[in-house]
Amino acid sequence: MLFHWLYPLVKYFTFFNLFRYITFRSVGAAVTALGISFLLGPWIVRKLESLQIKERIRPNGPQSHLVKEGTPTMGGLIVLAGVVVPTVLWTDVANRYVLLTLLATVWMGAVGFLDDYLKVVKQLPNGLIGRYKIAGQVLLGLGIGGILYFWPSDPQWATATSMPFFKGWALELGWLYIPMVVFVIVGTSNAVNLTDGLDGLAIGLVGIVAAALGLVAYVTGRADFSAYLGIPYLRGAGELTVYCAALVGASLGFLWFNAYPARVFMGDTGALSLGGTLGTLAVLLKVELLLPVIGGVFVAEVISVILQRYYFKYTKRKAGSGRRIFRMAPLHHHFELLGWPEPKVVVRLWIVGVLLALLGLSTFKIR
Repeated sequence: MLFHWLYPLVKYFTFFNLFRYITFRSVGAAVTALGISFLLGPWIVRKLESLQIKERIRPNGPQSHLVKEGTPTMGGLIVLAGVVVPTVLWTDVANRYVLLTLLATVWMGAVGFLDDYLKVVKQLPNGLIGRYKIAGQVLLGLGIGGILYFWPSDPQWATATSMPFFKGWALELGWLYIPMVVFVIVGTSNAVNLTDGLDGLAIGLVGIVAAALGLVAYVTGRADFSAYLGIPYLRGAGELTVYCAALVGASLGFLWFNAYPARVFMGDTGALSLGGTLGTLAVLLKVELLLPVIGGVFVAEVISVILQRYYFKYTKRKAGSGRRIFRMAPLHHHFELLGWPEPKVVVRLWIVGVLLALLGLSTFKIR
């Protein structure tokens, strides 16, 4: 919005030429997101407390988490405001990449909000029925996949994705492209939701992945950088750098309130939305195959749940009593039950997340 309003004034004042640069607008978006989070955060937390929108802790979880009973939830509203408002202000809102990413953010935010509302306000223990939640995720994937398949920005990359480690190579998916988009968006949305179990863990990792994807967006949107690195050049994709910067700023702002001991939880309002957004960003930037590396901690959390569940069923069927691989799943609870303090688990997984993000980015050079 500011881009459209202020950049035309460059013919009167050269200062406004700054709004042409993605780097300048990215900094503006990050600072704005941080400011919005700091300004709205305390008010939203107080409002959630007054409305008794509070978390109910699962009795079968770690016993150390019982003290968190009654902490306000649905704090994802802080993150959504911190992402959407700066994006509208600082990006070219007519850009299709930005519009599709905003669609994913708002759509999955609405699904998560409904889940939290049914769970906390209507006192339904499981919130939104699982199949309806999946249906919302699948519809988003089908919508974005269908738009990219039938109305591609660049026909050369309509149904293809780039391959890590191989310069100039692409994996052509053909009619499998839309199912792949659905899989990435549904999987990432649920992965972030599963990871959101410790104070600050999920939001910190979201910020790390968003920063990495912001760098990917910047080089992908520049013809010179993309040609040098041997990656797809997608005209207009550079605007997603501004979006990612807003997401990083909003993540840091929410972390102020969500750091141990958390004053507020993001709930499904934030977790489903942020996960769906990261998946959408990966799809738009053609780095679907790289996302499992950059977001490797999220992948590990999901795998731990799958292994735990199916190994328990297998051993119960074979031996009559179920056995477990981990002390508890998802993976972060396993480390807690090993005796690691919660802040130590969070910081160490952040460190792993940073290392994986750097590893993922290094593949652009190792080709």
